[in-house]
Amino acid sequence: MSKIPVTIVTGFLGSGKTTLITNLLRHTPDQRLAVLVNEFGEVSIDGALLRSASKEGCGAEIHDLPNGCICCTVQDDFLPTMKRLQARKNEIDHVLIETSGLALPTPVMSALSWPEIRNDFQLDAVLTVVDTPELLGGGLDAGAAIPGAADGKAATVPHLDSVESILCQQLENADVVILNKIDELDDGALLRAEEMVRARAPRVRFLELAHHAELDTRLCMGLKLHDDAPPAKAHGHSIGGHGHHHGPVETLPLESAAPLENQAQFDGHAHSGIGAHMHGDGTHAHFHEHDPGWQSFVLHSHEPQDAETLKTAVREATQREPILRAKGFAAIAGKAQPLVVQAVRSRVQAYFSTEPAAHDHGAEIVFIGYHPNRENVERAMSDATGTAWH
Repeated sequence: MSKIPVTIVTGFLGSGKTTLITNLLRHTPDQRLAVLVNEFGEVSIDGALLRSASKEGCGAEIHDLPNGCICCTVQDDFLPTMKRLQARKNEIDHVLIETSGLALPTPVMSALSWPEIRNDFQLDAVLTVVDTPELLGGGLDAGAAIPGAADGKAATVPHLDSVESILCQQLENADVVILNKIDELDDGALLRAEEMVRARAPRVRFLELAHHAELDTRLCMGLKLHDDAPPAKAHGHSIGGHGHHHGPVETLPLESAAPLENQAQFDGHAHSGIGAHMHGDGTHAHFHEHDPGWQSFVLHSHEPQDAETLKTAVREATQREPILRAKGFAAIAGKAQPLVVQAVRSRVQAYFSTEPAAHDHGAEIVFIGYHPNRENVERAMSDATGTAWH
């Protein structure tokens, strides 16, 4: 039996990874998919959203990886989950792995070459999703001001641990970069975004465009971009210092036996040839070891919320404190379905889930930021909504 292909989906906080995977699940109802979800937070909001999508008939199974970041827990969480899938390999067609927005894909890439699982799994491609408006607006630049800085001063993330540093490493390891959320962008803005991506990661091969994280599944799955890569040298489970061969690839196939000759038809952008390059895990020391400033916490309210008031409250909280990402659920008076709240900095979106609420009232929102003050966020949410948050 051939190896099970594995697609890694990475990208910074709020880029649209979960939405991309949700769309893939809906568009591949005949495939038996296993999805591994890793979140930087105490509650698996993304896992809940994907489970909701899987109930719509696609038949995917969702596995939550706890402990905040897959980079730190490859052997403790990722490997046991993969071995459980391995025991049922005849029931699985493809594995999708969504990393935390603060994680790097390299430890997972290396782990797929470990002796325990390498005979049954094969890396298919690494997809990096980019929040294009955030990129163009400078929110992903090194030295960019952190929202909520005291006295209006430009508090910045240290360079080695900056937002841009994380994003660049995610881009450098990508086979396909997906410029997402392009709905209101013109051609000039898209070209600038592509230039900004290539300036950060000149070896990026394929750039694709996505409205609302909608992308043809043939550009995401079944790409076979690592079939010819030599297996990584195995010295126990060390993922430091051994290079990972990544490329070269001359075509991006739509069918396994029929690679396309003309890449330009995908998105109007040139896909120039680039030679092989190496990504050593030793060069990607995980930032959590050096910078504990990235923190997350969950706030709860046991009272029903008003949808518009809640959106305003989340926006005010992200402006008052250095919150880069907020996501969660809230019960709305008179509605059977919970409200899903998604925020990237001060851009807040909300929509009603297709699934009934798990309980009759209450709300639960995860906040992720750089040195955020939980008490200030609690106060902001309570003051703006007129309900108690804790």
